[in-house]
Amino acid sequence: MIALEPAHLVFNAEGTPCSEQFSEVYHSADGGHAQARHVFLGGNDLPARWRGRKRFVILETGFGLGLNLLATWLEWLNDDQRCVELHFVSFEKYPLRIGDLARAHAAWPEFGRIAEALRNQWPVLSPGVHRLELAQRRIILTLGFGDALQLLPEFEMPVDAFYLDGFSPAKNPEMWSGALCRSLARLAVPGATLATWSVAGTVRRALSAANFVVEKRPGFASKRQMLVGRYDCQAMHGDVEREAQGIAVDG
Repeated sequence: MIALEPAHLVFNAEGTPCSEQFSEVYHSADGGHAQARHVFLGGNDLPARWRGRKRFVILETGFGLGLNLLATWLEWLNDDQRCVELHFVSFEKYPLRIGDLARAHAAWPEFGRIAEALRNQWPVLSPGVHRLELAQRRIILTLGFGDALQLLPEFEMPVDAFYLDGFSPAKNPEMWSGALCRSLARLAVPGATLATWSVAGTVRRALSAANFVVEKRPGFASKRQMLVGRYDCQAMHGDVEREAQGIAVDG
């Protein structure tokens, strides 16, 4: 079994948490919680889509600081029409040590109680799949520590929404590859949605080839655009068609 390397958390001059491995910020300098709400919750039309449901499943690529989980958890708690069970599946090749999680979470006092509950169940940093039962077992967090491409084949859970939040395609291309997008599509229910801050041409083409219909929307703060998508195995995708006709697709 390949040993797990913990993340090396550092903070830049603006106080934004960064990954030393990737020389990349974990979230926008304009606000991590606000970014999570705009891109991932808003981009997947949440909380509206989980209302009245017995069960709703979200899959995330890149757990990082746990920011998207905490933002989703808080939204779920504040929603009187929330789904009965929320399943959150996330992958992280370089998980943080609990002390670094606490340092990062201190920036968001609104998460205080739930962030502490997450840290109280934070697993030993060992490769493989870890299951955490939160919110009186109504939120189930499944954490895959290791390479997402190697762990995804172990999952058979139908997914309603995807948060694509790996480090940038230029720094971490495997997390945006065609192979990973096909693995996500295998789990997608008809009409499953996705959202990401990345609008790179390589990402759009990989998602389109995996039968996600994608479109750009206004991004968060200084990021002009973001990407949303919907799974449709019968769809004909614009980028793929234009490339087949020899028309350039912008990056």
